Amino acid sequence: MPGAPDPLYVNAREVLLEALEALGAHRASLILVGAQAIYFHTGEADIAVAPFTTDADVVIDPTSLADQPVLGEALQASGFVAGQDPGQWFKDEVRVDLMVPETIAGPGRRGVRMGPHGNRAARKARGLEGALVDHETREIASFDGSRRFAIAVAGPAALLVSKLHKLAERAGEAGRTKDKDALDLLRLLRGIDVETLVRAIGRLRSDDRSATVTGEALQYLERLFGRPDSLGSTLAARAAEGLEPADTIQQSCAVLANDLLSAVRPS
Repeated sequence: MPGAPDPLYVNAREVLLEALEALGAHRASLILVGAQAIYFHTGEADIAVAPFTTDADVVIDPTSLADQPVLGEALQASGFVAGQDPGQWFKDEVRVDLMVPETIAGPGRRGVRMGPHGNRAARKARGLEGALVDHETREIASFDGSRRFAIAVAGPAALLVSKLHKLAERAGEAGRTKDKDALDLLRLLRGIDVETLVRAIGRLRSDDRSATVTGEALQYLERLFGRPDSLGSTLAARAAEGLEPADTIQQSCAVLANDLLSAVRPS
């Protein structure tokens, strides 16, 4: 990417790598999601706003998770501190969220009951199910290249589904919707060709773990980005304010969203 990344983003990557090192014995059960995974796939994605995030999101597949070492103990030994909510882990002012897709998370409201790991190491979240189906092992490195780890990274379609669920969940809650989330979704629509997304969405729709949340996400895509004046289109334009014309961003959201929706609808 042109220019140096924001120091806060550099720190977020370092803390992610520290978490991956602490959880090394469990790394085969981890999948990177969220903004850091999106930027891994899209880079600049022809958007004037530089990629930026101050946190890290990781999905845990409990079906392959070993009993030892205990997740919380491993993180705390590496300097992480548990947050107030299940699944929140902090270090150097960076939050790492450990999450389990809702459909495989079992009973409980927020915390996931994972045997010896307790019920506060991770939290359940709807919309992440696609990461279990659509992912590929890649290398995630620090910005200075000093260290790197191989980890499964969710694919663009799974990330699209999870971001749409996040936006839809927060759309009606004042103060919780973030403009950057909408712009990150536009990064996916601009940075990944439609054919790639269509093929992966087909896989998500055909897998019992991800079929329902994928169908819901496509409805959210139409509702939030289907028109230039839709909420998501407006939020994305606001996130790029001063760097790209608002009408350009809003039109781009609507055109790309409808192109994808047309391509995935049954003929």
